[in-house]
Amino acid sequence: MSFEQIPPHRQQPALLEAVAELEAVTAAGDDEGFGPALGRVGGLFGSAGPAEVAAAGPRLAALLPDAPPFPRAHLAMVVGACVENGADPLACAGPVLAGLRGALGGAQRLVRRWEETGGGPLPDPEADDPAEAHDRIEHREHLDAWHAHLAVVGWWTLHLWQQAAWAVYAHAAVRTEARASGVTGVLLELFGRYSGGQHEFKGLAHLALVLDDEPLLVLHRPTGAGFLLRMDGLSDTFQLHTLLADVLVGGGHLPGPRPDPEVAALARTADLDGRRVIATGAFNLVAPDGSWLWNEGTPSDVPVVDGVRTLVLDPLPYERSWSAGRFIQELPGDLRLERVLPPAEAARLLARTAPAQSAEQAFR
Repeated sequence: MSFEQIPPHRQQPALLEAVAELEAVTAAGDDEGFGPALGRVGGLFGSAGPAEVAAAGPRLAALLPDAPPFPRAHLAMVVGACVENGADPLACAGPVLAGLRGALGGAQRLVRRWEETGGGPLPDPEADDPAEAHDRIEHREHLDAWHAHLAVVGWWTLHLWQQAAWAVYAHAAVRTEARASGVTGVLLELFGRYSGGQHEFKGLAHLALVLDDEPLLVLHRPTGAGFLLRMDGLSDTFQLHTLLADVLVGGGHLPGPRPDPEVAALARTADLDGRRVIATGAFNLVAPDGSWLWNEGTPSDVPVVDGVRTLVLDPLPYERSWSAGRFIQELPGDLRLERVLPPAEAARLLARTAPAQSAEQAFR
């Protein structure tokens, strides 16, 4: 009986057949067969339907811990593509982020051993031979053959893990879970310690730090007013600053010139389309302890006080301007006013804050 004659309820989608084959290869520990089996999965991905892709994502993610080191990163890319096409991001994120952590550790070991063995330009994953890098960094006492292999794999595949991690971190549920579990904190620490100049983590760090459905208490020192807002999907503090001015000044709650509506739209969902639009500052953003919060940071820099992020707005110490938009353009953001605090409540909360640092102190 031909395939076309098989009743629909008995047909198994071609992509899931290939996934089942990859699962069998992985369970058998067949490293030689893993690459070809993964290639068949990739070759069928483009023609698969949404339901197949959604079903394949978590199954493929579950194979990541046992996949051979080099092709594991390519499998992670397929998992990321499944997430981008409808697979459950929470079901896929754990093994992807664990793989990123392993690749970061391996790449950092390669950098360290490279310096210990004479330094010089780090290997180019596009042009250099990983076997030569392995021979250089392997040492019976300092880095055995297996860990040297993992270091080389980490260096050669780190960019692939970054892309796969981006695909899962693009989802609010993953960001929330990874932050609560401590995974994001560990990754950010590794980003900060990383010293290999050929990889850049700023974009992924900003994405991982995005706060979703997050309350924000704002106290305006010059007027004594207080506000409870909620921020969602804000990837940088320039964006937060713009939307604070739009909601509070533009909404008539605070004095000052209303921001350009286009600038506010670009901070939410609008696209720049290659243009350069200038935003101007309305406040000095200050933590409750008086330290300045810089626009170059992220809203996660706003400290949590008694369970809610708390921000003080002071007058601008000098004029500020920046290019309008969002650091992560594909991520929409919003800031919503939930309530205006009664004057007595705002005064009580403001009395618990410290005066702002001087500019001289802030720039030290």
